[in-house]
Amino acid sequence: MVDDEAQALDSFETALLFASINNIIRCEDSRDVMPLLSKKEIEVMLLDLSMPHISGEELLSLVTKDFPEVPVIIITGSNDVETAVGCMKSGAFDYMVKPVEKSRLISGVKRAIEIRELQRENQLLRAHVLSDQLEHPGAFSEIITGSGTMRSIFQYIEAISISPQPVLITGETGVGKELVARAVHALSNRKGNFVPVNVAGLDDNVFADTLFGHKKGAFTGADQARSGLIEQASGGTLFLDEIGDLNPMSQVKLLRLLQDGEFFPLGSDIAKHTDARVVVATNQNLHTLQESGKFRKDLYYRLCAHHIHIPPLRERYEDLPVLVDHFLEKASKALSKQKPAPPTELFSVLATYPFQGNVRELESMIFDAVTSCKSERLTLEPFRSYTRKSEPVTEVTERSTAASTLREKIDTISQMTEKQMIMDALNKTNQNRTKAAELLGISRRTLQNKIKEYSLQSDHQK
Repeated sequence: MVDDEAQALDSFETALLFASINNIIRCEDSRDVMPLLSKKEIEVMLLDLSMPHISGEELLSLVTKDFPEVPVIIITGSNDVETAVGCMKSGAFDYMVKPVEKSRLISGVKRAIEIRELQRENQLLRAHVLSDQLEHPGAFSEIITGSGTMRSIFQYIEAISISPQPVLITGETGVGKELVARAVHALSNRKGNFVPVNVAGLDDNVFADTLFGHKKGAFTGADQARSGLIEQASGGTLFLDEIGDLNPMSQVKLLRLLQDGEFFPLGSDIAKHTDARVVVATNQNLHTLQESGKFRKDLYYRLCAHHIHIPPLRERYEDLPVLVDHFLEKASKALSKQKPAPPTELFSVLATYPFQGNVRELESMIFDAVTSCKSERLTLEPFRSYTRKSEPVTEVTERSTAASTLREKIDTISQMTEKQMIMDALNKTNQNRTKAAELLGISRRTLQNKIKEYSLQSDHQK
C-alpha cells in the first residue's frame, strides 16, 4: 500500500485485515517503491496519485514497465475522468476514488489476487505441457495408471495445487476422486490436515453441525462446545464428497463459507474465519442439477474455479494391464497367496466390458478371481461369469467400424501384456527359457517364437 497519508493506510489496512488479507507492506515514501518491488514478490499494489518526490502517475509507468505482472489499483481523491482514463491506459488494474467503501476495496483486491493466481497457474501449466514432465510424481503414487490422459490431468493438478481457490472433481463412481483430492492436498504445501466428509444424505442441521460445530447449549444434548470439521481442516484441505446431493439450505451455508471465508457455529452469532481450502467431488452432472433447480448456479461457479474431470475406465483401456498387475499383487498379499499370472486372453475379455463401477469394480473382480485361484495362473471363468451379467460395450447392430477399432485396441493391450509377462518370466528364471516356459504354461518352442517376435534376444540363452 503506497500513500503518503498514514491515516489512509490505517483505513485500508483495517478493511483488508477484516477480510483475512494480512500480508501487507505499508509504504509512505514513494521513493521506496521500486527497491521494494526488486526485493519482494508483490501480488497487488494499492497506489495513491498525489504524493511528493515521485508522483503516482510516474510510479504507475515505472511499475507497469518493469513489473508488468503486478496489478496496480489506483486509489485517489481525484474524481477526474481524464485522469482515470489516463491511468487505465497506462496499465492500471482498477481505479477507486476516496473515500473507498470497504466492500469495494476488498472485492477489488481479491479480484486482483485471483487474476495473479490464474496467471501463475497458466505459466506453470504451460511449462508442464512443454516439458511433458511431472515435478512431483510421488504425489500420484496411489493412482495406478499408464494413460496419457491421466498424465495430463496430473500436470494440471501440479499447476493448480498451490492455489487457495476451490477445486471441483467430477467423474463416475469408482474412478478415484478421493485419491485425486488427496494428491491435490499433498502438492499444496499446506501444513494442516486433509479432512474428508461425505455430505450425501445429511440434512441441514447435521451438515451445519458437522462442518461448523456448535456452542454449548445450542440444542438439546449439546452439553459442551464442539468444533466442526472446517476448524479441524484449518491450514489444510476440507474434502466434501457427493456435493451434488447437498440440500438447498446447506448450499447457502457453503456458498457463504466460500465467498467470505467465514462461518457461524450453531448457537453462535459471532463469525469465525477459516483458511482451509475446499475441494469437492461428485458423480452427478451439476449442469443438469442446475437446470432442474436442485443446485445453485452461484455455488457452482464458486466451486469450479478449478475443474478436474476423471475419465471412466472404459475410455482408458490402456490402463488395464497396469491395474490388473497392481490388483493381483495387492490381492495376493491380502490373501497370503503367491501372485498368479493372468491368462493372455483376459484383456480381450475385459476390454469388451463397460466397467460401470470403474477401477473399484475391476479391483473386486481381481480379488474374487484370486480368492478362487488354486494354481499359478488365473482361469478366465470368474471373469467370463462376471462380464456375462452385463451388456457388452457395443450392440450387435453397431459392430462394423466400432468393433474393428475395439479389436485393434484389444490386440495392442494383449501384446503389451504378453511381452511384459514374457520379460518377467525370463527375469525371474535368470533367462532360463525352459523354466520360463513352464512358468508361463506354454511350450519352449512357443516361447522362442514369442522372444523372436518381440525382439527379446539375450546374451544368456538356455
